[in-house]
Amino acid sequence: MAKELTDRTTIDLFSEEKRPGRPKTNPLSREQQLKINKRNQIKRDKAKGLRRVELKVEQQLFEQLNDLALQQNISRSELIVYILEQQLIPQ
Repeated sequence: MAKELTDRTTIDLFSEEKRPGRPKTNPLSREQQLKINKRNQIKRDKAKGLRRVELKVEQQLFEQLNDLALQQNISRSELIVYILEQQLIPQ
C-alpha cells in the first residue's frame, strides 16, 4: 500500500512524521505585535474623531449595563454612548 500524504487513517504510517506547527510569518514577538496593533487602533479612532473615556462603576451597575447591552444586541460601549447622548443632547 502506498503512503498517501492526505491519508490520516493509518496512524502507523505517520507515527514518525514530524508535523510543523503554525508558521512564524512575523519576525516580531506577540507582545510587540499587540503593542503595534493597539497603537494603530488608537490612530484609527483619532482619525474618526473618537476619544477614550474610562470610568469605574460598582459591580451591580456593571452587570446591569452588560445585561441591557445583551438584550439590545449592542456592545456595552455603544449602550453607554446611547445613554449619554439621551441625557446630553436636547430632544
